[in-house]
Amino acid sequence: MAHAHVRRPKLGELAATAICGNDISSSCLYVSALAILYAGQYAWLALLMVAGVLYLFRKIYGEVVGALPLNGGAYNALLNTTSKSMASLAATLTLLSYMATAVISASEAIHYVHSVVHAVPVVPVTIGLLAVFMGLTILGIGESSKVAIAIFLTHLSALSLLAVVAFIYIFSHGVGTFVANWHWPVEGSVKHALFFGFSAAMLGISGFESSANFVEEQAPGVFPKTLRNMWIVVSIFNPLMAVLALAVLPIGQVAEHKEALLSFMGHEVGGPWLSTLISVDAALVLSGAVLTSYVGVSGLLERMTLDRILPQFLLAKNSRGSAYRIIIMFFLLNVSILLITRGELGPLAGVYTISFLSVMALFAIGNILLKIRRARLPRPERASPLAILLAIIAVSMAIVGNILINPRYLGVFMEYFIPTVLVVGVMLNRTTILSGILYLIRYLFEPVQQFVKKLNRRILELIVEINSQEFVFFTKNDDIATLNKVMLYVQKNEHTRKIKFVTVL
Repeated sequence: MAHAHVRRPKLGELAATAICGNDISSSCLYVSALAILYAGQYAWLALLMVAGVLYLFRKIYGEVVGALPLNGGAYNALLNTTSKSMASLAATLTLLSYMATAVISASEAIHYVHSVVHAVPVVPVTIGLLAVFMGLTILGIGESSKVAIAIFLTHLSALSLLAVVAFIYIFSHGVGTFVANWHWPVEGSVKHALFFGFSAAMLGISGFESSANFVEEQAPGVFPKTLRNMWIVVSIFNPLMAVLALAVLPIGQVAEHKEALLSFMGHEVGGPWLSTLISVDAALVLSGAVLTSYVGVSGLLERMTLDRILPQFLLAKNSRGSAYRIIIMFFLLNVSILLITRGELGPLAGVYTISFLSVMALFAIGNILLKIRRARLPRPERASPLAILLAIIAVSMAIVGNILINPRYLGVFMEYFIPTVLVVGVMLNRTTILSGILYLIRYLFEPVQQFVKKLNRRILELIVEINSQEFVFFTKNDDIATLNKVMLYVQKNEHTRKIKFVTVL
């Protein structure tokens, strides 16, 4: 049964920040290693550049969502400034980004658990984790936010503890490792290193766009605070972890432990207990990123359904106000991807990378169009044209850089993008497609229909012609029994329906 008007309490600053913050704050688990791999000793600078770009996006998002406070993110921005087709493109990219984030984060979370408890089967437990967060999301965003808050605060505490222990380690062991790393030979030039380091590090802001996809569930004034809080987390922890890693580990060791750099660093500075703690924290916060995907995609697809792009049956809600059919559909999509890839999710990184960065670029473009086409809409803040231009250039450079780093990313992305955009395109243009099918049927079968009509008419005429012939029966009297026998005979043996009785006197 659908519950169309369920009133739900709005999310406060901490709850809303936690839901999207788990995704963006989990980035420090991998982005520090990526930045060091490509930028070497300048990784912290590349990460600060990313923080600068994110600062530009704070006002870009703040202006658009402040003027149009509806779920949907980039889809909503473009829907109100361009066509529904263009908005659907943004929605497709956002959906792919959430799908890749959910599957990769769930799988990586279980891989961290597997590193601690080797008996854990990765794929089945990953499906179980996806199912758990599906259930949490169906229970309602209020219940989900409680779990998100616990994960978020635990993660920040774990990172802070790691930083404190690392500082103590550096204080007691000196900065010799950092100095040695600083003189590490850079491949190519410093500009080359910063470009690729920045491109790789831009993956560390995934989740920033999520807050705009559930803005309707947030209390008034909360949305810009979530953007500020996420920016603070990224600006502090990502460069800090890179600096600490450079001060503790030789650059040559980073590549060997890039999958779990912070866990390895925890082992080096604090011992096995800290390594295990960071691994458990990684599993938790990556699970929180799965929740971010569920909440974000729920808001996005519900908005698309309200705009009649998706079938209306998806709008059915439970007593807690959750669009459970959308959530279940997203779960099934994630599980199918996991099973199709057999848990080998490396190629999905290409989908995640290009789709996420494209969504950021489209949102900035949506801001420009909003200024031009909806200039009279009131908005709480404004992003300067220069800031928007710089943001678009930065994101475009990051897309190009990531494709240059992994050229096959583009091919893998297209393998997922083309089918998805075709499905969305079919749903968007379904009346036109159905009209075309109807026209084609008429075009192909109308000549046949005309032939059948003519044939039918001719056959009927022939039947009438045959039946019009008279049967003449000569009789000497008018005995009823005899006449009845004659009529029965004619009915059974003759084609005519006309009979004439002739009395012979």
